[in-house]
Amino acid sequence: MKKVYLLAMIMMIMAIFIVGCSVPKVGLLKGTPNPLKEYTLEGTGADKILLIAVNGVISDKPKKGLIIESPSLVEQVVVQLNKAKKDRQIKAVLFKINSPGGTITASDILYNEILSYRKKTGNKMVVSMMDVAASGAYYMSLPADMIVAHPTTVTGSVGVISLQPKFKGLMDKIGVGVDVQKTGKYKDMGSPYRDTADDEKKLLQKAMDSFGGRFIDLVKKHRKLSTQALTEVSTARIFLADEALQCGLVDRIGYIGDAVEEAKKLAKLSEEARVIVYRRAEFPEDNYYNIAGSFSEHLNISLVNLELPEILNSRAGFYYLWPGAISVER
Repeated sequence: MKKVYLLAMIMMIMAIFIVGCSVPKVGLLKGTPNPLKEYTLEGTGADKILLIAVNGVISDKPKKGLIIESPSLVEQVVVQLNKAKKDRQIKAVLFKINSPGGTITASDILYNEILSYRKKTGNKMVVSMMDVAASGAYYMSLPADMIVAHPTTVTGSVGVISLQPKFKGLMDKIGVGVDVQKTGKYKDMGSPYRDTADDEKKLLQKAMDSFGGRFIDLVKKHRKLSTQALTEVSTARIFLADEALQCGLVDRIGYIGDAVEEAKKLAKLSEEARVIVYRRAEFPEDNYYNIAGSFSEHLNISLVNLELPEILNSRAGFYYLWPGAISVER
């Protein structure tokens, strides 16, 4: 009975980390979503500031729930930037970020898309950090003209981490093994079914150093930190808001309203400039702190949390991520 229980556990863990927590697709809510529409949060002027919320782990894979599947965070941001390019009345973009980071590629995609948008439009970019804007979330913030940290923000974690679940010990206990045939000495490097050899660890570390070096180089390019500050940042430690301000990772401490005012100043807009959002559905009494997101619909199925915890959606790989902030519930 004990072996059966352990076998069930290992199968569940393997399903989570290897398959990526796949679940059967249910067609109950399948269909073409409503197009993004513009809604005004405040202001009456002609010029606009677009507010884009970035919540959760940064990934280019769709978010899977037990009932519905929503677009990836990368897709959500890029769709809004593409729509904004067509509106000449938009003079600034404000990113409201609450994220521990994510995969290195997804973080780099958002960095490049934001940088490209800024170059093509000439619009000003401001970041407002909320609870957490660490690692990949900080990475994507680097092209901004100004970064505003909330008084209680945690940021930093400028580094890369590799997540490689290992099942060998548990498998040995229950007498389960995996027979592998391969071509090339390193074809199964990082396999969860065996220990990683020393020479493999060196190769993995080489990749880590390359990804981490890219991150540090971009911080050097965009933030102009002192040598002492850069050395401290390179430890990949987290920083509280006042520490981040002192070392130059952020430009000021304030609330999202302060970030809006900074956007108006940078873009030379009047106080009447409108703050807008793109959403698929209208929310009465909408405001800056609405966490519904641009892709939310009025589905009325919120009796239980049907979205899988973020930590269960994490796959083996390389991440610009602060693991201490991965939420286990929404």
